[in-house]
Amino acid sequence: MALDLVQFENKARKAIREFWNSRDEASQKQAATGKSDQGERAGVTSGKNMDGFVALVMDIVRANGLAHAEIHMERAVLTLPGYFRPTKLWDLLVIHQGELIAAIELKSHVGPSFGNNFNNRAEESIGTAHDFWTAYREGAFGKQPRPFAGWLMLVEDAPKSRAPVKDKSPHFPVSDEFRNASYLKRYDVLCQRLMQEQLYSSAAVIASPRDAITNGKYSELSGMTSLKTFVSTLAGHVAVQASRLG
Repeated sequence: MALDLVQFENKARKAIREFWNSRDEASQKQAATGKSDQGERAGVTSGKNMDGFVALVMDIVRANGLAHAEIHMERAVLTLPGYFRPTKLWDLLVIHQGELIAAIELKSHVGPSFGNNFNNRAEESIGTAHDFWTAYREGAFGKQPRPFAGWLMLVEDAPKSRAPVKDKSPHFPVSDEFRNASYLKRYDVLCQRLMQEQLYSSAAVIASPRDAITNGKYSELSGMTSLKTFVSTLAGHVAVQASRLG
């Protein structure tokens, strides 16, 4: 049976319009209360900014055989046990018949600061995955097949995110793929390597400019880290589990 990708391009454009609208509204509210200096950070960390992508994931799950799966998106029910720490709060969980089908992180990165925030996102993604799979290996989720672990990043498409960046490494050379690479390129390399090392079932990065608030415009960095690859991998995993569980 063919996978159903639920016209994901249209849904992604809608999600991006909602992302920029949500972020704009948050900044306006903070400006009105005299906290405009926190506007950029709030736009990145606001939990509702990526809700449109939550809806896309829900549609993928429902359309590929798990119409009755539990899809959790509320903070109170998004916690999984860890191995190196007691628990980890995810952005979205899919559970069916007591099995963990998917755990997904939905992140964003908006300027003007890209340097430190990129490093923080990289460290967070690597640590989360290592903790997750070690917990799985040790039976924290019960005896079950490997779940889908997903990491989706939306980055502002801006001159600073596309400009080459130089690094200082006085003792040993920086990896060729990172040398003079923009922050968008670095996210692409990060996502590729997260998958190559089997830290995530799929990891994607998409770039979107601020003026996409009107049209939902976005672009991708490579086929390996594209949104289509992400949703196709998720849909395939869901279809396999639906067939297995009946």
